[in-house]
Amino acid sequence: MFFVLSKILLFLLSPFSWILTLLILSFSLSSPFWINRMKWMALVSFIIFTNPFFLDGLIKSWEEKATRIEDCGNYDIGIVLSGMMEYNKDVERLSVRRGTDRIWQAITLYKKGKIKKILISGDSGYLVKDGLHEADQMKEVLLSWGIPIEDIIIENKSRNTHENAVFTKALIEKEYPNSSLLLITSALHMKRAKACFDKEGLRVNTFSTDHYSEENADFTLDKLIPSIDAFQLWDSFNKEWVGHVAYSIMGYL
Repeated sequence: MFFVLSKILLFLLSPFSWILTLLILSFSLSSPFWINRMKWMALVSFIIFTNPFFLDGLIKSWEEKATRIEDCGNYDIGIVLSGMMEYNKDVERLSVRRGTDRIWQAITLYKKGKIKKILISGDSGYLVKDGLHEADQMKEVLLSWGIPIEDIIIENKSRNTHENAVFTKALIEKEYPNSSLLLITSALHMKRAKACFDKEGLRVNTFSTDHYSEENADFTLDKLIPSIDAFQLWDSFNKEWVGHVAYSIMGYL
């Protein structure tokens, strides 16, 4: 139930939903005063939610800072959280999303000897799975790329970050006790992910990936120009802060 409700809440908090609601009200209300109010609120909301400069500051404050691979320690297992892939039923293969940087960086860490094994945690985070079984399918991809089967571990039950932590802990304690662990996930997602693993008592260090912000990035005028990318990024940001609040209420953090 929590899984379904979280998806509904994210839809309701989407900037697109807000603006659409305001526009519908502007055409539905009979009072000229409120019609104008709704139209202006929709316009202001659109300007705010398409502004890269404002959003960049929020993202930068939420994301975990990047770590140079050379500065990363050595670990027995790198835990890669799912949410990287989609499944194309037409050609029966995985398709990558932005979060695929997680597995890209994990493979790099593996090849450089920073992690000895790669653990992929997660089945599908969609309400309708639609052919996606990420951990199992990603294992086949890694095998086809030449990574030995003994260095690939999968946890294929979890459907959200809380379950990632719960089921990964059970697997680690049963099969790989006392292993040193490196948690690998998106910088925007790391705060909630690390808190979930801490709550379950699984000690992990972190390596964040696919950053939207840069600590030392120069200011450019295009950050003041409305952008559809910024509008879409609000959904990702909302997913994290809303998820953090919801997980706190549920006792997952």
